Amino acid sequence: MKQPHASHRPTPKTGLLALAAAGALIAAAPAHADTGKLLLTGGVSTIEGAAGGGLSPWAVIGSQATGGETGVSAYASRAETQDYGLSAYGVAVGIHDRVELSVGHQDFNTGVTGTLLGLPGLHLKQNIVGAKLRVAGDAILDSDSLMPQIAVGVLHKRLDSSGLDATLQALGAKRSGTDVYVSATKLFLAQGVLVNGTLRATKANQGGLLGHGATLGGADNGYQFMPELSVAYLLRKNLAVGVEYRAMPNKLKKAGAAAGLGDGLRAGAWKDVFIAWAPSKNVSLTLAYVDLGTVVPATTKNKKQTGAYVSAQIAF
Repeated sequence: MKQPHASHRPTPKTGLLALAAAGALIAAAPAHADTGKLLLTGGVSTIEGAAGGGLSPWAVIGSQATGGETGVSAYASRAETQDYGLSAYGVAVGIHDRVELSVGHQDFNTGVTGTLLGLPGLHLKQNIVGAKLRVAGDAILDSDSLMPQIAVGVLHKRLDSSGLDATLQALGAKRSGTDVYVSATKLFLAQGVLVNGTLRATKANQGGLLGHGATLGGADNGYQFMPELSVAYLLRKNLAVGVEYRAMPNKLKKAGAAAGLGDGLRAGAWKDVFIAWAPSKNVSLTLAYVDLGTVVPATTKNKKQTGAYVSAQIAF
């Protein structure tokens, strides 16, 4: 498959313009949620588009919509580490605080890795379509009991064709794949504490940015269950701090060894420490310190990829 012409390729500028246009349409729509949830209890937008923390989906349904309402949220995020950069943006629709539908786009700047592969300026672009269904509990109404809110979700991911296609094919990695997850979110409202646990079935390498699965050298190509954990503490009603942990499968490690790279394709868990602020019920801003473990350490001198993450969300 050939690279699309530049005129057909979405750019950060056009993406942000699209988000701005979406925000204007949302603001003008008569059917948006006009009551809304408590500040920050609906989470923010993950880098994959689903509502939750920055790295992991939660059982909450995105937008400000409560029961009987339909709401929309839009986000733009940026992460920078020593060797890489990731831009993400997208939109989610929350229906009756029961169903969430989301679309997201990621643009990963491969930095030094692309250069060493003879592909300077290589960007990996991934599109993600998601759906989530709340199946039990209510984070607010059940806050005085031990019952969590529980949701199941699916995220289908597809990488655009790029100069990395031949490499992924040689490793036996596919450019598309689907994650399935279940999340349980417990809000202790009186204590101002939110805890979320997510169990994800996935084949994704580095969240799908390096494809899905691997077969070279007899690498494991099946689904793996990966745990994810988030804890947030409300300093006040519009300000929260917290931490996240997201385990990553190591599908490419054995394939990389078979290709003569030793453990140069091993992956590590993703982690962050974040602060989220909601200056109004429709706007939230998130700033985080992120640790993405090793990302293609064969080209980055085995450095852990740590850096900063910032995200803005509007929700109605």
